[in-house]
Amino acid sequence: MEAAVINIRLPRIALACLVGCCLSLAGTAYQSVFQNPMAAPDILGASSGACFGAALAILLGFPRGGITGMAFAFSLLTVALVYVIGARTRGSRVVSILLAGVMVSSLFSAGTSFIKLVADPSNQLPAITYWLMGSLSGTRLKDVGFALIPMVIGSAPLLLLRWRINILTLGDEEAATLGVNTGALRLVVILCATFLTAASVAVSGMIGWVGLVIPHLSRKLVGNDCRYLLPASMLMGASFLLLVDDISRNLLTTEIPIGILTAFIGAPFFIYLMTRRGNVL
Repeated sequence: MEAAVINIRLPRIALACLVGCCLSLAGTAYQSVFQNPMAAPDILGASSGACFGAALAILLGFPRGGITGMAFAFSLLTVALVYVIGARTRGSRVVSILLAGVMVSSLFSAGTSFIKLVADPSNQLPAITYWLMGSLSGTRLKDVGFALIPMVIGSAPLLLLRWRINILTLGDEEAATLGVNTGALRLVVILCATFLTAASVAVSGMIGWVGLVIPHLSRKLVGNDCRYLLPASMLMGASFLLLVDDISRNLLTTEIPIGILTAFIGAPFFIYLMTRRGNVL
């Protein structure tokens, strides 16, 4: 019983809390820095890049650690490519980065589809499909250790700079008059949120809606002040994903991939937030 708790249950609980916390924090940061209520952790293609990296690793026969490493590396590579393209594009930097994210994400999604097409339908294709659904099954302490370092690196600056993120929400001109280097601050926020997204997707697969819904729910509870909104999003995201993971394990005799449940719960709840007493986003 002690081995089961320490080696199986405890790592899964810890990873569920970490992933939910980081996805929610990344979503809140993206929504604040881009001033876009529909911004989510995968807005710059981090999730698409991670999916491509994981699918490629499975196709090449990598072990579990190699799959996680490839997903993390390609997630960072994707966002770096997006930022380079956005920096070389004329016009608004924010709009350019968002458009580059859409294009690069579509490119890597096409690459993932091609890998699924050429994968072995007996072994590799089911493994790729299951990974894309998102799951915390088989979590070990080394998975928690792998994700913990980039998660700390990504979350600590966001929490330390959360009062400056408040100033960013006023707009670039107003922030500049207050002495804030908006370009540098935006870059730091994007990099930190990307680290959080890459680490989360690398160890858990595709888990959608957490980074989109939880920030809005937290905003309804504590307001728009990022000094309180970011910590509240972290706590609510961790609690939400832990609850959904418990449901995925106990709802049916076979475990339901957690990415499916977050979509089933997140989409109707987001519709509720949109329609309740008008537009509350």
